[in-house]
Amino acid sequence: MSQSRAPRPDWLKVRAPAGKRVEEVEAALARHGLRTVCREARCPNVGECWGAGAATVILLGDVCTRGCAFCSVTAGVPAPPDPAEPDRVAKAAAELSWRHVVVTSVTRDDLRDGGAAHFAAVVRALRREAPGATVELLVPDFSGDAAALRCVVDAAPDILAHNVETVPRLYSVVRKGAEYDRSVDLIRRAAAMCPSLSLKSGIMVGFGETEEEVVDVFRDLFASGCRSLTVGQYLPPSRDHLPVTEYVTPETFEAYAEAARAIGFDLVLSGPLVRSSYYQAG
Repeated sequence: MSQSRAPRPDWLKVRAPAGKRVEEVEAALARHGLRTVCREARCPNVGECWGAGAATVILLGDVCTRGCAFCSVTAGVPAPPDPAEPDRVAKAAAELSWRHVVVTSVTRDDLRDGGAAHFAAVVRALRREAPGATVELLVPDFSGDAAALRCVVDAAPDILAHNVETVPRLYSVVRKGAEYDRSVDLIRRAAAMCPSLSLKSGIMVGFGETEEEVVDVFRDLFASGCRSLTVGQYLPPSRDHLPVTEYVTPETFEAYAEAARAIGFDLVLSGPLVRSSYYQAG
């Protein structure tokens, strides 16, 4: 039996979300034609986040131009962006009284700006329709395009996030088409563009990394200007995806949190069920 098919430990077992609030959110998302990481990635925290007035919306379709080994999104040729999508996101946020909205996207290397203008349009629409909500953008690397990054920074989100996902040694296996240095540099550039902007990143463990490699990533991120960090367990979306090599224990996650705080991070969430868009990290 492969490690990816081994039984999950008890600390990774959660109840499927249900209840009136979940039904209300699902119905509103369907009406507005929106997709969320909460459902697409089968996030274990969906009931908690939706109940607290938070959600993570996926922009720019359901096809990615890369196809990372850990991700459930289909790789291929995406459809053109929908110019009405920013307004739909904002109207859903207003209708559901979301207090914190995380906005992410598939990677769109086919677009000249990687989708940066679309992200900016969503921020403007949210400020107009749901002014009480904080806005977090979880962006791709924009292929290192400084102008695209400037576009999203100038939109003035409350939080700008970009995940490194794994340690440098495993990039060629885990993150097809991505570069570790490019991801860290995005955070460094954003910090230089707007020193007051809250910057955040996340890493998953369970790919075969060492604890020393993970802490080295923490140091790189902190040096780049990142001050908020999430650390969570990688869980394969299916048997066809990259297998998990280890179910990291809660005690190790706590050790990671202590190491990150010792480095100087202001906000650290580290645990088996933590995800990069978990609302308490916002």
